[in-house]
Amino acid sequence: MAPADYALTDTGDPPVPPGGFVPDLDKWDAWRPEDAQRLLAGVEAPWCVAAGWAIDLFLGGQQREHEDLELAVPAARFGEIADALAGYELFVVGSGHGWPLADAGEALDTYWQTWVLDPVADVWRLDVFRDQSDGDTWICRRDDSIRMPYSRLIEWTADGIPYQRPEVVLLFKAKHARPRDDGDLDAALPLLEPERRRWLADALELVHPGHRWLDRLR
Repeated sequence: MAPADYALTDTGDPPVPPGGFVPDLDKWDAWRPEDAQRLLAGVEAPWCVAAGWAIDLFLGGQQREHEDLELAVPAARFGEIADALAGYELFVVGSGHGWPLADAGEALDTYWQTWVLDPVADVWRLDVFRDQSDGDTWICRRDDSIRMPYSRLIEWTADGIPYQRPEVVLLFKAKHARPRDDGDLDAALPLLEPERRRWLADALELVHPGHRWLDRLR
């Protein structure tokens, strides 16, 4: 299955643009967060686990199955991640297409996902989000008025795995609000302090006015 923000057109596989291809979604065999921690141990850029795995790390352990592993890093410092993943093949992915990182051209600025292929096993291992930022401040790609210092955005497990704080993860999950996203909200909401709930409610009003989660948050 595909990562959360990857989508094909309503008619199936879209036409492939020059230099692009349609990624095989059946080739996902994702790493776990501890694998990413080991591979990126020397990276100084503020990277973190994002999406569903981040909710599980906040909750203290794996609560459900995950089809992929998604990380987030400032786009300006993505090169540090790429260097740490030397030996793997990186592809810019979006709107149902993929491009080799070195040949991505305008796609590199248009799409923020970077899939990591293990060339030996011929499977996708990781999806890295290249986020907007301003120095040490994260900028939300859905509304650039939503910002947060990386020192606050990133939290840590007891064994040192960095993850995106849950209210930010839930803001992105709200776009599709699939059953698994509802489940992640159900699991995290009882542990969210009032300040976190208020932040999520305010951000949802900006990005998705009238969202059905708002009643639960307020």
